[in-house]
Amino acid sequence: MNNLLLADKTIPADLSPLFHNYQELLEMQQLYNAAIKEIKTKLDILNDEFKVRYMRNPIHHIDSRLKSPQSILKKLNRRHFEVSLESAKKNLNDIAGIRVVCDYIDDVYSVADMLLRQSDLRLVETTDYIKTPNYNGYRSLHLDFEVPIYLSERTEYVTAEVQIRTVAMDFWASLEHDLHYKSEKDIPADIVQQMLKSADEIAAIDQKMQDIYRRIQQIP
Repeated sequence: MNNLLLADKTIPADLSPLFHNYQELLEMQQLYNAAIKEIKTKLDILNDEFKVRYMRNPIHHIDSRLKSPQSILKKLNRRHFEVSLESAKKNLNDIAGIRVVCDYIDDVYSVADMLLRQSDLRLVETTDYIKTPNYNGYRSLHLDFEVPIYLSERTEYVTAEVQIRTVAMDFWASLEHDLHYKSEKDIPADIVQQMLKSADEIAAIDQKMQDIYRRIQQIP
């Protein structure tokens, strides 16, 4: 949450269409941070139960982040949405983001199924980049949930994006983001193809490790 705080408690001119004052910014941060806490708590409980029942954890680790006001503004403009706080809440499902990293592909779908059985979470959208990889080779399962946040005087419903992927998928995605999105250079087509090939090679290893694990589980 701290990465969103503004040091001098003033709203820069470019952010004024999003937030009328500093209090409004704080309230938005609190809501979306609460959504992250709600989902992470559910995941921790499910992971602990899995450990008790099956003597292993399906979740390797969990990361989370809140999209910065500047990133929210940039995404609204890029998608030609109205620039306002209500527009951001309505049109952007990833202001709150939770990344769940699992050991195996089967674990990805097991964790997804466990989340989908949570009666207070409402599924908004599913995008399966594992079964259908993105154009650049990116693989992950995205689940957008509407999360109820019970406040002192009201209940707010906040949308959060949960990305579930394997360690191998996360390895490639992290490096691809560092190489591509953080670079100010135009990436040549041959390098783009190399990155896509690397994604396919890592996916093949991921599947091979899954198959090995399944075979080991079948040993009496």
